[in-house]
Amino acid sequence: MRATDKTLLEQMQINDIEILRRMELLGLDKASLDLLAKQKLIIEESIDTIVDEFYEKQTEIDEISLLIGDADTLQRLHTAQRKYIIDLFAGHYDSEYVNNRLRIGLVHKRIGVEPKLYLSAVRTLKEILFKSLENIIENKSELSESLTALDKLLYFDTTLVFDTYIDSLVGEIETAKRKAELYAKSLETKVAERTRQLEDQAKQDPLTGIFNPRAMQESLRRELISAKRRNTILSVVYFDVDNFKSINDTFGHIEGDEILKFIATSLTNCIRETDIPCRYGGDEFCLILPECEIKEAQSVCGKIIKKFSDKYPDFSISIGIAETGGEDYIDADQLIKSADEKMYLAKKEDGSKIVI
Repeated sequence: MRATDKTLLEQMQINDIEILRRMELLGLDKASLDLLAKQKLIIEESIDTIVDEFYEKQTEIDEISLLIGDADTLQRLHTAQRKYIIDLFAGHYDSEYVNNRLRIGLVHKRIGVEPKLYLSAVRTLKEILFKSLENIIENKSELSESLTALDKLLYFDTTLVFDTYIDSLVGEIETAKRKAELYAKSLETKVAERTRQLEDQAKQDPLTGIFNPRAMQESLRRELISAKRRNTILSVVYFDVDNFKSINDTFGHIEGDEILKFIATSLTNCIRETDIPCRYGGDEFCLILPECEIKEAQSVCGKIIKKFSDKYPDFSISIGIAETGGEDYIDADQLIKSADEKMYLAKKEDGSKIVI
């Protein structure tokens, strides 16, 4: 349930029993409250004088004068203060009375009245009311009891006002805490995302966007372990562009880079989701093909050659393929070396070719 669906009494969990308990703690019994109610008529007769004197003294304090701000606001405060003082002597100190006192605390907190200023105002009001009662009540015993009752009631009001101050501060702390938690969670998500991006960047070749040599070695070792566990065959394709240095020298490095990027794109388009394309260095590329025999690897390489030849008919690539598994397995370095050796055998022939 939202705060706007509850009264201040409900929000502060103050019921009739709690109200009576607070009065008992301050010694506010029915006789004391009845004695205050007895003074209502004479207080009403001098209410304007009391309120005028109160705000004359309040506006002498620069901080309070700045908070009030203008004559219209001061006039509205005069009206509100009249009601507040009359309620002190109204004889009805029920839940409605308490809810109104809680609201006073909430309003003061919202407009920025510090506790020290509120307490100063209560002291000023108390002095003015005491003086007014002293001028009106001739019976010394009745006067003493009335002043004591009023003092207790002002304490009662102050506890309610400060409850709302404290509750508001706690609410601000909880709100700040939730914001901090949301920020921390957002920051954690951003850090995790950035970490993932950095990890991806650490694995990617910056020119082609496919795996770099470090990521290739990690992937190959991982796939070898998986192949051994599943007792499956793993193939590795190793190839480069023939006479790539000559291409760079003749057409420039920009053209050379475009060729390398085209190869990376072709690899990605020709392989399965489980296959791993890598740039091993310079113009050298590798494909890690899990659960793939040499014949299937040859078919993949044939597609790569066709794409490359269609795009660059004057250039060629040499491809070597090695496989391991089924029964015996060689390690990652041996597998790469074997595919590399096959590639160099392919280079002895003209045009794009595959050696297994």
